[in-house]
Amino acid sequence: MEFLGTTQLASYCGRKKSCLFPDLAPTSTTKDTYQSYCLPDYRYCSSRRPSLLHKVVLDPAISDKQFNPTGRPPTVLPALRSSLHARYSPRDWHHANMVQLKGSEASRYCAGRLNADSMRLMQNKDQLTYQMQEDSRRNLGERISNIDFWRSELIYELECLLKETQALETAKQRLECAANEMRGPLKTALECLYHREMRKGIDLVHDDVEKNLIKEADVFKDCQEILTKLAQKINQQLGINRDAQHALEQDLSDKNSACFIDEKCFNLRNTSKNISFYHGVEKTDGTVSVPATWAKFSEDNIRCAQHARANSAKLREDAEVRLESAAEETWNHFISTNLAFNNRIAEVADAKNKLQAQLTKILQEIFQTEDTILLLERSIKAKEYPLKVAQTRLEGRTKRPYIELCCDAPQLQLVTEVYTIDDTLQTLKRRLQEAHDTLQMLLLNKSNLEHEISVKANSFFIDKKCMDMRKVFPSSPRLIGYA
Repeated sequence: MEFLGTTQLASYCGRKKSCLFPDLAPTSTTKDTYQSYCLPDYRYCSSRRPSLLHKVVLDPAISDKQFNPTGRPPTVLPALRSSLHARYSPRDWHHANMVQLKGSEASRYCAGRLNADSMRLMQNKDQLTYQMQEDSRRNLGERISNIDFWRSELIYELECLLKETQALETAKQRLECAANEMRGPLKTALECLYHREMRKGIDLVHDDVEKNLIKEADVFKDCQEILTKLAQKINQQLGINRDAQHALEQDLSDKNSACFIDEKCFNLRNTSKNISFYHGVEKTDGTVSVPATWAKFSEDNIRCAQHARANSAKLREDAEVRLESAAEETWNHFISTNLAFNNRIAEVADAKNKLQAQLTKILQEIFQTEDTILLLERSIKAKEYPLKVAQTRLEGRTKRPYIELCCDAPQLQLVTEVYTIDDTLQTLKRRLQEAHDTLQMLLLNKSNLEHEISVKANSFFIDKKCMDMRKVFPSSPRLIGYA
């Protein structure tokens, strides 16, 4: 910026040629515009009037060093010269005011029409909204009535099905109880066969007891299998009943939920607190049925439950007949097997007593043989010390020097004594070995007798144990399923 009163001798007063803009003569774009004042030695960058947003770029170095030949300070400051081109004519000013007034009048007229149309539109839409809301409420009330009807039908059929299922469950429990009661005698018979397999040696025979046990086990298995199969059929029917029950309960639960939701929707008002926006919910169609298929679904569930009840009644009659026939057959085989057991126990007890008497004699002989062995061992032990003395004397006499190492009478006597004692020891040891062999033979006989006695005792114990196991047998009421 230049200030008034600056000296012309300053370096910025000199004229320099701009390197950014060419020299252009100032021109006017309109005839009605005023003639701008041309400063001395001032060069315009463009012959047209620039826009309001256009800024004239001046080189600071050039603007600060403009040449002023007259020596007078410039009338307009250099930094404000570009604002002279931002002026409008009076015609432009009047035209702008007229346009503003006409635009405001048109906006006011459009706003008035819009307000009147908006009032009519709001009244029509309010009436339509109220009518639609009342229609929806009436439809919800009719729907709740339909749901209540089918709910009552489902509840009645569900109660009947539950009673029949309970009766069938009781029949199944009786069959299972009877099968479980036969499981005890069957287990006893199989355990008797298993325990009798533990008999040893010659006692492992296929006697009458084993034959009766096998036959008894087969009868129990057949009866149990018949009752189990019938129980399985009833179990399958119970599964069908439960499926029908589940369908009824699920249908009833769905209708309860639907009734609760519809009642909640029916009671909603514009003043309710739990209402909100759910944008896009009207575009989603999640329905899976129509009124016709909806009613048919509940009707099919009721018909399926009625068919299941009829099949359940027939199965309960068959179960009663099977239970009575199975109880009578099992009792007959149980009694015949017990008679065979008693006979076999008496035979085994007699054989065991005879073997026990023979074992007593063998034990007495073994005791005497063991005493003989003990005496022989003591005799052998007593001969070892004289032998050590004789051998020690001979060893000591071998250390005599030179000529004193003589084969005299003591030397010959000591040699004879050693040989004699050694021969005696060998004879006693052979006799001791014979005594040991005899003892082993007696022990073997004892072992065989004890084995045979243990075999007989084992057989006797097994048969007695089996008889003890067979003391308890289910009563007739329990065999037909009554606890």
